[in-house]
Amino acid sequence: MEHRTSASLAFVFPGQGSQSVGMLQDFAKQEDIISATYSEASDLLGYDLWNVVQKGPEIELNKTEITQPALLTAGVAIWRLWCKYNGAIPEYMAGHSLGEYTALVCAGAIKFEEAITLVRDRGIYMQSAVSVGDGAMAAVIGLERDKIENVCILAGDAGIVSAANFNSPVQTVIAGQKEAVNRAMELAKEAGAKRVLLPPISVPSHCSLMKPAAEQLSIRLDEINITDASIAVIQNVDACPHVFVDEIKLALVKQLHQPVLWVDTIQRLSELNCRAIIESGPGKILSGLIKRIRKDIDIVNLEYIDSFRSALNYNVT
Repeated sequence: MEHRTSASLAFVFPGQGSQSVGMLQDFAKQEDIISATYSEASDLLGYDLWNVVQKGPEIELNKTEITQPALLTAGVAIWRLWCKYNGAIPEYMAGHSLGEYTALVCAGAIKFEEAITLVRDRGIYMQSAVSVGDGAMAAVIGLERDKIENVCILAGDAGIVSAANFNSPVQTVIAGQKEAVNRAMELAKEAGAKRVLLPPISVPSHCSLMKPAAEQLSIRLDEINITDASIAVIQNVDACPHVFVDEIKLALVKQLHQPVLWVDTIQRLSELNCRAIIESGPGKILSGLIKRIRKDIDIVNLEYIDSFRSALNYNVT
């Protein structure tokens, strides 16, 4: 059966913070492709990934070298199921942080069997770049981008801290050394932030502390077979669509120590005439962010099997 292609549709994949113990359980009860994909990942990793996803404990699932393969496998499993049922093929894909790797697998640029160990190693590089407890990330709610950047400059006396994820017009994640992040959190509240939250992430991603990890990742990327993507992927670091190998690799390395431009990514998809975006994976974090960025784009979420089945019949207009 020939797949339908929609020029008005994009697929996006979540990153760390979307994981939860028991995710995709209802999918697995009804679709063998879910457990089969996790079995494939487990064989490559050398441990039962599905068991950790379903039983935890949460502290184990939240270890970045486990979270990354767990979320990548979730997104790929759902994408495989989508293709099995002849779901519409999007013109563009994107992923938030780790989700960018999921997008590249689903776009045909990286093979799943190579991506699983790649993201595991990426997590190890990230964790080893900063000693446990020395780094932190914080989500700042209700403060404009320029004010957050100023807060980070003022908190710089306490150490390294910078904007890491520009998630929505009212949510920016900061990252850096723990003392500096704590100082920035205090300054953000004083500057009028409505809330400051600590996400379940064990390393300070997308800041200069990750440069040593980026150097290791660059070497690792040269060891795997990356090909041109069959679907353009809007990458985090520049919010531009990429299909060619050299561009993809360079953007992946930069992504590790530079901010995730998620607001710019969604704005770019809108400029490219995407009228609907499907979030493929556990949770609804990206759906919530996208609604705050572009109210004129339809958001469809594939978190549960019922919503997945409804989405198969969704018509982009």
